[in-house]
Amino acid sequence: MRQKFTAAAVVAALLGTAACTTDPQTGQQRLSKAAIGAGAGLLGGYLAGDIVGGRRDRTEKVVGAGIGAIAGGAIGAYMDRQEQELRQKTAGTGIEVERKGDDILLNIPSGVTFATNSAAIQPQFRQTLDQVAQTLSTYNQTYLDVYGHTDSTGSDRINLPLSQDRANSVADYLATRGVQRARIGTQGFGANQPVASNATAEGRQENRRVEIKIVPVSNTAA
Repeated sequence: MRQKFTAAAVVAALLGTAACTTDPQTGQQRLSKAAIGAGAGLLGGYLAGDIVGGRRDRTEKVVGAGIGAIAGGAIGAYMDRQEQELRQKTAGTGIEVERKGDDILLNIPSGVTFATNSAAIQPQFRQTLDQVAQTLSTYNQTYLDVYGHTDSTGSDRINLPLSQDRANSVADYLATRGVQRARIGTQGFGANQPVASNATAEGRQENRRVEIKIVPVSNTAA
């Protein structure tokens, strides 16, 4: 684990040096796609590809929970339906739904979900998370990874535990709403995976987030 965080910290440092571009319309700084690609290349599949804990261990848990795999040819349509339902249920909530191949990524701003320096889910967000949980429970032939992220304010000693606690809070809440815990993995990354520049208030706000990565359980998963 220490090696993974060390690698992430190195990439974050590299990206922070000269990897920002400025949006000509908003003036907001963002990490360039080239820099993000370079970071993903350095970190390999751990951050950008495979699920937390690896597919083999998770598959054993999922199969043990009685969840079957999706036939290869049916994966696209299955994830299409799930994506459409998630978009409908999260419309206007601040949650971003992004499709990446056969995977779906939910980007949840921490300002919507948590108070400052807190891992307790805010009451006003629970109804939205209930809707998300209902969909994830219905489409149960998926792995779920919950990732916690912070901005760069403060040290890793504070940010890493906080990001992990927030990921755990979301995972635990989903489990209380009918999502099988065997499907869910969690990981806190602290400030090591920025999606915007930490040099601006707007960028730091974007970096404070929780992500839910939804990956189909396929009958070809290793």
